[in-house]
Amino acid sequence: MGTAEFDLIVRGGTVLDGSGGPGRTADVAVSGGIVVAVGQVDGSATRVIDADGALVTPGFVDIHTHYDGQATWDSSLAPSSTHGVTTVVMGNCGVGFAPVRVADRDRLIELMEGVEDIPGAALHEGLSWQWESFAEYLDEIDRRPHDIDVAAQVPHGALRLYVMGERGANREPATQAEIEVMGRLAADAVVAGALGFTTSRTLNHRTSRGEPTPTLTAARDELVGIAAAIGRTGAGVLQVVSDLVDFDDELETLRLMMSVSGRPLSVSLAQSARNAGQYRRLLDALTAANADGLTMRAQVAARAIGVLVGLQATVNPLRGCPTFKLLRGLALPEMVAELSRSDVRAAIIAEYPQHCLALVGDASRMFVLGSRPDYEPAADASVAAMASRAGCAPEEMLYDLLVADGGTSLLYVPILNYVDGNLDVVGEMLAHPHAVPGLSDGGAHVGTICDGSFPTTLLAHWGRDRTRGPRFDLAWLVSRQSRATAEAVGLLDRGLLAPGYRADINVIDFDRLQLHAPQLSFDLPAGGKRFLQGVDGYRHTFVAGVETYAEGYPTGALPGRLVRGSTS
Repeated sequence: MGTAEFDLIVRGGTVLDGSGGPGRTADVAVSGGIVVAVGQVDGSATRVIDADGALVTPGFVDIHTHYDGQATWDSSLAPSSTHGVTTVVMGNCGVGFAPVRVADRDRLIELMEGVEDIPGAALHEGLSWQWESFAEYLDEIDRRPHDIDVAAQVPHGALRLYVMGERGANREPATQAEIEVMGRLAADAVVAGALGFTTSRTLNHRTSRGEPTPTLTAARDELVGIAAAIGRTGAGVLQVVSDLVDFDDELETLRLMMSVSGRPLSVSLAQSARNAGQYRRLLDALTAANADGLTMRAQVAARAIGVLVGLQATVNPLRGCPTFKLLRGLALPEMVAELSRSDVRAAIIAEYPQHCLALVGDASRMFVLGSRPDYEPAADASVAAMASRAGCAPEEMLYDLLVADGGTSLLYVPILNYVDGNLDVVGEMLAHPHAVPGLSDGGAHVGTICDGSFPTTLLAHWGRDRTRGPRFDLAWLVSRQSRATAEAVGLLDRGLLAPGYRADINVIDFDRLQLHAPQLSFDLPAGGKRFLQGVDGYRHTFVAGVETYAEGYPTGALPGRLVRGSTS
């Protein structure tokens, strides 16, 4: 037998190549981890995949994750890697683990635990701390093979603590000398391979002690000074999450960061009930900034941003009730047995109105997630509506739902992007020309969400299943989650199925593409818990031409690598 011409041919699928152009029946040939031909390919290959009846897409690029700790101890970057994602970008929201002095290690753990709901015990056990500088941290990531590619950004919180110590943690103003050092270190990180610099300016971000993030009140001269230093490298992106309390003043700071650096900037965007119309103001600001020659994008979610509620989840509505507190520490079967007693039920239901969590106190905004999750539930599906139909109090219905299925049932509480009880706002954001899908927080909020499945929601809900409003063209959706996200962070070698691009490929049975309900797994270091979410329909996922997942199961191959940014 002769030598095969290609390593891989994915033959006869409907290719949505990431450009946004219409799908076409074609073959995709791969050699050396690179796409070498798309069209009719007549040569032989070491492996041939029959993709007839399936979609063939680029691997998805998720630009907003928090695998900063997990990537140091785990070769599998789940849950993202199980949802067609082949590249993740971490270090968002100004939190991460480098640069770091020995004295500040615990502070960075407290910051990550508080801001991103990653168990401190897991971080204490899992992190090796074999680094101080950001370059050394990148080298540590580089030493471990992964199932998908991973890239990092330098976080402002760690940078501020490293340079300013206690003063930085206490949010004191930086001196000009300190700003210059932070700028130099951020620029060094970009030269070493960081994709950019991130910061947080929201009160929602607090340490596990309840203290605001060190970067909350960083002055304009600090942010602009760091951005200018990064700009001198000729590379890197800027990422910001902000409350935008003084909208015009904050926008001016962001525009100055872009103008002095010449670098792109993205800002997290979601609709809040407190200021339901402000998202449109920011969308208008994006349009204006880009018209002025500033590359400014919004990162937006594929669905509402909410929390998962359950007996074992971080958010348990019963946990404040005195009678329930007596049951803490019991294994789940024993706890459910106690909760099933009529006297325990009556006591907790009586206590609930005074002791429920404010976050989930409104039963009209709480929904059963179900085995086939509905992320756009109607009002008549709420716990309050169910209780009304059953002729009982909402807290009674809530209690019985939480105890059902052996205590593993989950409820869903959408918080952001669901003011009007539908996802019309999300559709408006996704459609904006200067918005890209993001905000999955893969690897974070591990006991409250599993939004690493956002890419699947983007395709299945917005491209096929939505009944409560308009849908989007599927080829366009694929382009937004692959090429548009890759371009947003400067990873120009991926996100397209075209000759010369990385052979990151999904083969998807679109008719079967379906999320399962999230399930808690206790597999983090120190037995820490996290939600994972299964999915049907991803027949094959390839990273650099190597199959990493087949029908949802890992192959064991670890072709993923650290992706370093370019200063060219």
